[in-house]
Amino acid sequence: MDDPAASALPVSAAQPSTPATTPAGAPPTRRGFLKFASTISASLAALLVGVPTVRAFLSPGLKAPEPKNWIKVGQADAIDIETPVKVDFVEAMNDGWIETRALRSVWLQTEDGETFTAFNGTCTHLGCSYGLDKERNVFFCPCHHGVFDIKTGAVISGPPPRGLDPLPVRVVDGTVQVKLKQFRSGIAERVEL
Repeated sequence: MDDPAASALPVSAAQPSTPATTPAGAPPTRRGFLKFASTISASLAALLVGVPTVRAFLSPGLKAPEPKNWIKVGQADAIDIETPVKVDFVEAMNDGWIETRALRSVWLQTEDGETFTAFNGTCTHLGCSYGLDKERNVFFCPCHHGVFDIKTGAVISGPPPRGLDPLPVRVVDGTVQVKLKQFRSGIAERVEL
């Protein structure tokens, strides 16, 4: 019948126990290795997806530093008094890995050789280049016959919706610098791009 010695043993002692963890120095089990590998893989996948996602949500709040658009346009003592001077220069722009260059121009003038006025070199009507009409002493845009005052840049005649766009000017160590800004053409309000 039943062995009285076998019934006296507790149930846990009768069955062999399996350790919950592997002893130190023993190779990991296949289940333990797969658990470790899948945890690492899932963590890397979460980082690869999560970091760009968080950055996309936070980037509008993190404003990039304002670019330094002060352009050296000449020596203060070399600019003719009361005669506007057109200064052309090349602006390099970076967009990701692509670098493009654009020919820009400003009109610079002074009445005393110390204080300077600068206007963006594009017409406010459709963005054409304008020039100096020395006979009439005005700025003239040949595209649609816009005429601007030489001192203030105000519209005298033609279709331009506003006067010429003035630019900030400073003199540093005898060098005239202009802060280049581009504005939207064709509208009455001065909207910077």
